[in-house]
Amino acid sequence: MPGGPRPGRGWLLRLVIAFAFAQGAVSMARPAVSYRALSLGADERAVGVIAGVYALLPHFAAVPLGRRTDHGRCAPLLPLGVVLIGGGCALGGAAGSLPALAAWSGVMGLGHLCFVIGAQSLVARQSAPAEQDRNFGHFTIGASLGQLIGPIAAGWLISERDGAMARTSALALLVSAAVAAVSLTSLWRIEHTRSAAPPRRVAGRVPVVGILRSRGVPAGIFISLAVLSATDILTAYLPVVGQDRGIAPATVGLLLSLRAAATIACRLVMTPMLRLAGRAALLSVTCLAGGLLCAAVALPVPVWALAVVLGALGFCLGVGQPLSMTTVVQAAPAAARSTALALRLTGNRLGQVAAPASAGLIAGLAGTAAPFVMLGGLLVAAAGLGLRSGGAGEAPGSAAPVPGRRAPAGRSSG
Repeated sequence: MPGGPRPGRGWLLRLVIAFAFAQGAVSMARPAVSYRALSLGADERAVGVIAGVYALLPHFAAVPLGRRTDHGRCAPLLPLGVVLIGGGCALGGAAGSLPALAAWSGVMGLGHLCFVIGAQSLVARQSAPAEQDRNFGHFTIGASLGQLIGPIAAGWLISERDGAMARTSALALLVSAAVAAVSLTSLWRIEHTRSAAPPRRVAGRVPVVGILRSRGVPAGIFISLAVLSATDILTAYLPVVGQDRGIAPATVGLLLSLRAAATIACRLVMTPMLRLAGRAALLSVTCLAGGLLCAAVALPVPVWALAVVLGALGFCLGVGQPLSMTTVVQAAPAAARSTALALRLTGNRLGQVAAPASAGLIAGLAGTAAPFVMLGGLLVAAAGLGLRSGGAGEAPGSAAPVPGRRAPAGRSSG
């Protein structure tokens, strides 16, 4: 809706609430799937494979869904995603074999992808260019809230005592399905009528290769892949590390939630950090620090020290996702922003397939803590790429666009 009035921010609050419940369901289900797989006799490699299947089906669906959203409405993907998340959780709880559990984990991943593509496209379409860093930051607070509450709930429900893990992990997955359904209550008429139509300034489809050649898009995709891989492996493999070190599931849930709380704190202060450092420098510094902290998870430290490391890591990881969204949106052609976001999610899913599989192989060979060293190296590489990219979408010599700051004349509308 170029040139027209932007909608108020009530839609953003409702989207954050819906995302909090949808992400809460997924964040509760992911460790529950790991514990259920362990109760069904899975080893470290099998847990890695099942975590990878979560991303396998979405990997092939991301770009077609992005194309559809570029030429249509965003909102229909949201309830579809919720239904798939809830169905995958519920049927995963009833699964009695590892292949069935992996399959329903893939359905849950497809639902999460549908929801995220629709939601991110909605934020990009209904936000002014100077509001995108802030609005994407606030949007991802919903994910962090879900990541805060979900693992605590899973840890509270799941018990290893007296052989109860199979029953309690199944219960956690069924509760996850109910949590996902709550998000439907916030999705009514969330798409503003004047933003429902996609931009018509460019005819035809922009080739994927053309999108990937846009300066800033590859860097945004890789940074997002590295950050999400770190978050994903933490969620899927900290239960395995906990079991190896004798840490109770409830404590593991609290540790994962501490990381999420630190991520929320980071996103609440995103705007002043952007004013101080700019998008490129902020991305690079936090990825570098996150890489070192992620490697520190491999150290055999006491639980209180692990909590400090995970809190600092959560703060650093909080920067990458929202700023990589803005980087990709502002660097991509105007007629292909949803597709560019879908390519970013494809990169995420590729990381979610490759990272758990690699983590399972490394864990089987070198121990359960070794995958975190691998993730540390990935984040350090992302830091270098973020610095080299120079922060596409930023005005030369200035910080990233922030609320109240006018976009430079002659630049893309984001």
